Amino acid sequence: MDKWRARWPEWNVAEVFVPAAQRPLVLAWATLQQELMDAAWGGTDPRPGVAKLGWWQEELAGWKRGARRHPLGTVLQAHPAPWEALAAALPGLADSRERPGDVREAFASLEPFAQAVADIETILFAGSASATDAHLVAATLLHARFAQPGDGQVPLDMLARAGSGDPREAWARELRKQWPTLPAGNRPRRLWAALAARRLGQPDPVRPLSAWTTLRVAWRAARG
Repeated sequence: MDKWRARWPEWNVAEVFVPAAQRPLVLAWATLQQELMDAAWGGTDPRPGVAKLGWWQEELAGWKRGARRHPLGTVLQAHPAPWEALAAALPGLADSRERPGDVREAFASLEPFAQAVADIETILFAGSASATDAHLVAATLLHARFAQPGDGQVPLDMLARAGSGDPREAWARELRKQWPTLPAGNRPRRLWAALAARRLGQPDPVRPLSAWTTLRVAWRAARG
């Protein structure tokens, strides 16, 4: 959890818009997603990450049976969410490590995992499901990949369009243009998505926002 907070220090401000009783659950869920993404996209050799995702497949499948090994399960496993669907989507998350051809393919490669995430959030946060929820999740996932070094997440057509410029900057601009405008059905996702979109507007899309900017962005997102 500390690792996730270090990557998203804005949460120290933004979490005030989440009910206090819900904050441990929100933090645990955010941490789990980061663990899965780091396994899928981290490092120069994908094999250790694939092995780690395989472990998580077994772990998530066990949550439905009441079994758990990871400390995050202490907070998450008790909730009757479709954890087995998330487990089934992990191979697709690993495959999304490959460079997409264009924006459409970048979103499509994450669609099964994003849908599983959206379905779980409907249960965890008692949100109203929307057809746009998975698309918003996919957008935040695409932003999250900027935390990995290199330009492996940049679509091929964006590499060509960037020319001699920075392909990561070109991709950040394009991703912000493609950002969903309709709000998600739950507040934590709205907050995460709004913070990610605002970071994309900076020269460095992984640089944390100032406290005042965070407060303004989070307040608007919380209002929906």
